[in-house]
Amino acid sequence: MFPATHCTHCQGSDESIENPVHHPTYEITPKCNLNCIYCYSNVALKKGKAPMPGYYGDTEDVRSITLYQYGEPLVAGIDEVERVARELKDMFPQARLDLQTNGILLNEKAIKRLEKYFELAMVSLDVSSKEKYARITGFDGFDILMDNLKALSSSSIRGVIRTIYMPGINDKDVFELAELANRLNMEVFLQPLSVYDKELMESHGLDMERTEDIVEFLDVTERLREIADVRIPGCFIVNVRRIERDFGREYLKLIRRNALAEVPEMKRERKFIL
Repeated sequence: MFPATHCTHCQGSDESIENPVHHPTYEITPKCNLNCIYCYSNVALKKGKAPMPGYYGDTEDVRSITLYQYGEPLVAGIDEVERVARELKDMFPQARLDLQTNGILLNEKAIKRLEKYFELAMVSLDVSSKEKYARITGFDGFDILMDNLKALSSSSIRGVIRTIYMPGINDKDVFELAELANRLNMEVFLQPLSVYDKELMESHGLDMERTEDIVEFLDVTERLREIADVRIPGCFIVNVRRIERDFGREYLKLIRRNALAEVPEMKRERKFIL
């Protein structure tokens, strides 16, 4: 089990920390140009739970900061993203800046402006065809995203394809995405699905039982690693290791994770706004 590069410096990857918190994030806007069927940010925005713009998390010994956790940062404009990144780098010169984006607006011009600040860019992509992409995101932007991923692969930013594993929806797609990542020399950050609208997800073909199967997720990860550099959340790895240590590996086959999730809400205090 290999933790995602994004999880480096995150407390959730450290088994010795009893109550870990995610590394700091800077929220720019809760708005997005896509409407993905699984998106927690979309749910939070509709329920009035999306965070206000600003910095959330510790300010001491900051090793990494993510732009963003909610919304699509580039909707706010490349000038705003560059300004925030520059000021964060001035405040925390030792910190790695991670961009989390759907990639539609991350074109070659934007990449050239951002690569002086960001070391990592996680681009959300869950399916491998134009038709399925349009159904999943509500936008016919697959070809745009492919061009932008190619541009990202040629930059100094480490490109990561961030993929949510949705059994019954993208079983075959994840293997084709791993092949794509291998061609582009990118990492795949494979994440288990949290379900906010069970009826909607099942209408798209989601197999809920398999979604909650821990062993299946690990088996798929192992098979994907034969194709590309595929990694999973560090906090997921820590929890699996704890189960193995306390109950034995066979116990993993007997339990299910609860994939049903409540409305997401930022638990941390906003420290400042730039």
